[in-house]
Amino acid sequence: MSTMADLIRTHTRLSANPFVPEVRLHLADQVFDLWSETESAGGTSNPPPPFWAQAWAGGLALARHVLDHPDTVAGRRVLDLASGSGLVAVAALRAGAASVAVSEIDPLALTALALNAAANDVAVGPTLGDVLDADPAALAAQLGGLDVILVGDAFYERTMATRVLAFLQRARPLGTTALVGDPGRAYLPRTEFDALADYPVPVQRELEDADVKHTTVWRLRSA
Repeated sequence: MSTMADLIRTHTRLSANPFVPEVRLHLADQVFDLWSETESAGGTSNPPPPFWAQAWAGGLALARHVLDHPDTVAGRRVLDLASGSGLVAVAALRAGAASVAVSEIDPLALTALALNAAANDVAVGPTLGDVLDADPAALAAQLGGLDVILVGDAFYERTMATRVLAFLQRARPLGTTALVGDPGRAYLPRTEFDALADYPVPVQRELEDADVKHTTVWRLRSA
């Protein structure tokens, strides 16, 4: 834990993205340089990309939406899928969520998430691994409720998108609200969602080939 935390502190800066200034995160100016550092530190030739070291457009839009519309999560039990840096989880807690469980599989991301939660004086948890094949009813029983699921920018790859959508659909009979922040990724099935809001999110051109990503917050439709 300490080694991973030291790596994160050394190669990131604690800062707030101007689009969501309420939340401070450990972010990297050069993600690809950090990726090389994680490879060296971990002794592996194929570490996962450090997605947690950037605030991605989908997460930024969803965090902004939650903070601007706190009634979305206030007093509710929330699950943040593919949490990464914890941006959306922290925003939900700042907006008054009763609790925010996080689902994330990258150990380095989980360390960054813990550091980011501490930097924002919020308590995230419990921390879960991959829940996409889980029974949402059993998960709700474990968490004491599953009122809202938040998904920031997770529809960038076909297999991941299919699994996320299936999980959200299985949770729907519980009365769970599912919100997705997405900047036009190829694998978001838009016919399954209703658009709630659009945001022009500033992004890094070297990562997104654009200076601004027009990003939508979507809600899963009722069955």
